[in-house]
Amino acid sequence: MGLLTLVEDRPTPKAVYNWRVYACAAVASFASCMIGYDSAFIGTTLALPSFTKEFDFASYDKTDLATVKANIVSVYQAGAFFGSFFAFVSAFYLGRKKSLIIFSLVFTLGAGLMLGATGARGLGLILAGRVLAGIGVGGASMVVPIYIAEIAPPAVRGRLVGIYELGWQIGGLVGFWINYGISQTLPSNHAQWLIPFAVQLIPGGLLFIGAFWIKESPRWLLSKNRRAEALKNLSWIRKLDADDIYMVEEVAYMDAALEEQATKLGGLGFWQPFRHVARSPRIQWRLLLGCLLFMWQNGSGINAINYYSPTVFKSIGVSGTSTGFLSTGLFGVVKTVFTVIWLLFLIDKLGRRNLLMLGAAGGSVCMWIIGGYILHNPVKANVPADTKLSGGGIAAMFFFYLWTAFYTPSWNGTPWVINSEMFDITTRGLGQASAAASNWFWNFIISRFTPQMFNTMGPSGCGVYFFFASMMICSIFFVWFLVPETKSIALESMDRLFATKPVWRANAIIMAEDQARDREFREDAEGAGLSVAKEKLEHMETVTEKA
Repeated sequence: MGLLTLVEDRPTPKAVYNWRVYACAAVASFASCMIGYDSAFIGTTLALPSFTKEFDFASYDKTDLATVKANIVSVYQAGAFFGSFFAFVSAFYLGRKKSLIIFSLVFTLGAGLMLGATGARGLGLILAGRVLAGIGVGGASMVVPIYIAEIAPPAVRGRLVGIYELGWQIGGLVGFWINYGISQTLPSNHAQWLIPFAVQLIPGGLLFIGAFWIKESPRWLLSKNRRAEALKNLSWIRKLDADDIYMVEEVAYMDAALEEQATKLGGLGFWQPFRHVARSPRIQWRLLLGCLLFMWQNGSGINAINYYSPTVFKSIGVSGTSTGFLSTGLFGVVKTVFTVIWLLFLIDKLGRRNLLMLGAAGGSVCMWIIGGYILHNPVKANVPADTKLSGGGIAAMFFFYLWTAFYTPSWNGTPWVINSEMFDITTRGLGQASAAASNWFWNFIISRFTPQMFNTMGPSGCGVYFFFASMMICSIFFVWFLVPETKSIALESMDRLFATKPVWRANAIIMAEDQARDREFREDAEGAGLSVAKEKLEHMETVTEKA
């Protein structure tokens, strides 16, 4: 099998892998462009001389300045945490499409509010705007992965959810480079630092416009008894007639899953997922796994680097604002390139488990080396801006970018893919809201305390790198023993996947069962007709779930 060969749970018409499903995923992923840009531009903007001069950063002592920077960065994550839960309510009642429209508007309002900040007015408008922007991106981070997972054919689900991660990196790439560009081309004044804040309006506006074009999730429509609309949307997304055998089989899977969930929960109301979680240790376990994936992701150090890249490069020995911005921009390039490789070649071929373990192992080695270098070569104070890196410093930079190459195609986007597909339709919204909130919670913890960590954990913050390296080692054992491979498994089969032991063989067992079930369905369809085959399939689903 070639590297691009798709592993299908059943024979799939080529029409299913069409431009429409990719276009819907790409449009929804303008949300991640918002998130990526917002996460990337703020760190270098805080180091921009025009910004530091306007808000008189020179008047703060070292500890107070670290607190001010941490507050500017972290209120965004706090807003995103609550936005994730607001999105659970809107996604349940209003659907995925309308939720994206709402949260893109909230984000745009927040971005516009920041543009009113001046030195005379202080940082209040920036702080308030970042809270609103955080609510917008938090809500979008909950809605988009489940929307893409619900419209995606199983064989390319990782690739399509990966477009969300690619949007994150493209937004981040622009965010990392923009301050380098304006610092080289524009005078150091109020308008200079205002431009990076204004650019936030572009991805927010594109998401708002694009959200009117995408189709609502057929799975959500079926859960609301809007069957005709669901079939119409699914036919449009798949480019197949409603009576095509693939369509009949897919709808039968959805119907069987919904019927089983309604029977098990006594309905599909708003509070049913909470009752289901309260009664089901299996779902509680999955919620915990999803939340812990983001603890390990943030424990790798990525958001410390995203939000405080000038501080990180300064600890390695990079001096000068322009040089620091250039190093940050190159970091964004490496992340984007490896995200494309992950999206096209790795996520649906190597699978989620292998990527997470390989990325953690390689990334940990790099972090140990960087921390060891800094421990024995701490950065001296008041280093001239034109000071060149030593040979050891160049080697440390090499291992930093090598860490990026390990981390990006593994822990950067894979936790989002797993969380988007690991829950049944009844708890998918709650599960994704919990996972997104967990991401923003750990994001907040890291962003809030990273400046203090660099100030207190060893010479030039070398202990920060040792901490992240240790976390990556521990994550390998977590994945091996607790996280099953979800690659190519139908969403309706996730309950069986997570109930199958041992964890490291669960994927192969469920794939074999599903392929056998599909062969029987198609034989029945050819012999007795689609309606009889559908009834038998629904019965098989119910029996399997009860077992």
